[in-house]
Amino acid sequence: MNSELITEELALAGKTSGWSPVLLELEKNRITSTTELPPMEFLFSVFNEPCFPRRELVAFTGRAKSGKTFVMSMLMVLCSVSEVLSFRRLTEERLRLLWYDTEQSDNSTQDILRNRIIPLYRKLEGGDETFPEEMYDIFNVRNVDRDKREEYLLAAIEYYHPDLVIIDGIRDLVGDINDGTVAQELIEKLMKASQKHECCIVCVLHQNKSGDSRDPRGWLGTELLNKAFDVFATEKLMPQRIFKLEQLYTRKYDIEQQLWFEVGDDGLPVVCDAPPLAACPDDSEDNVRPALNDDYVIHHPDGSWEMDIVKLFTNAMMGYEKLTGEALRYRVKLLGKIATNNLYRNCLDKAIKSGLLDKDRDQNRHVIYSLKTLKQKSKEPTQTELFGKPDDAAPSEAHTHIGDIL
Repeated sequence: MNSELITEELALAGKTSGWSPVLLELEKNRITSTTELPPMEFLFSVFNEPCFPRRELVAFTGRAKSGKTFVMSMLMVLCSVSEVLSFRRLTEERLRLLWYDTEQSDNSTQDILRNRIIPLYRKLEGGDETFPEEMYDIFNVRNVDRDKREEYLLAAIEYYHPDLVIIDGIRDLVGDINDGTVAQELIEKLMKASQKHECCIVCVLHQNKSGDSRDPRGWLGTELLNKAFDVFATEKLMPQRIFKLEQLYTRKYDIEQQLWFEVGDDGLPVVCDAPPLAACPDDSEDNVRPALNDDYVIHHPDGSWEMDIVKLFTNAMMGYEKLTGEALRYRVKLLGKIATNNLYRNCLDKAIKSGLLDKDRDQNRHVIYSLKTLKQKSKEPTQTELFGKPDDAAPSEAHTHIGDIL
């Protein structure tokens, strides 16, 4: 009998016959209300909401050239400074970073370090402050055989003990992005590494090529989506060349604000306002109302139209006293056949400003919405009563015009 079996037999001594080595192993993973666990520690915050926790995975997705690596460079600088745009570092000590670049050439990786990361650090710290390059372990493995990239990454995490790991991009660690078994095995290895070494691992992956979904691509993306603590997405708006960062999903802290930034004359990011939405010309193909559910559209004599905010949100909340932001968005978009987040946010803003919805947070700081108690009237208030009668020559702000959403 080998030593492992002897150890298992001794562990079973005094136990009832129902216990087995398997159950003993399972018991090690039991969670109760009194189980002592390390507290969650977040490395950063965005708009004062904690994010990027240790011992967790975070996903970043977006189209090609949509600013993913630009945001990664800001996170890298944040490891050594207290604030970058709307990001803040939540630790007093500087953080050690491991940047594992699988996509770009050696020259591109070095160019980002020399001409973006170091200059942004000096700009924020002031003067010619010496960049703490000893805190940065940067590797380009594009020319490394694919079957070695995962091995090298795990070895680097084991040896360098980084606080933050950025895998840019994770797709190049696998041969087939749609191989479910390989995807699951890789994500499980990364989760174990993040737990063992108490680091946050950021996985960058392109989003789906087609359709309205902004989820990360392939089976690997699905597995990452299921396991990640937070999922963020970047987008580049043309022709303004403005970048947008937003949180798509979270397990704890909702970040409802979007971060808008552009590249300044010095090649470094600066915060900017959301770009204005220009009206579409009358003869534009885009000047056609989307295929919405007509039950929730109000048509005006001048040809303009608006979403029936009262009916839409009242029906979406039907049967619920409160809904999380994600649940409300799902129900409203489903009812109204709303395909774009832009139109949904437009409707949500008007529902809040009109006094129809209350916005709050629960004990876990998830955003929650509820219908405000409307004044008792002989009949349900109409859209006109809530928003005011539209002026044919100058439609009210409550109108959802073509130019406001497309």
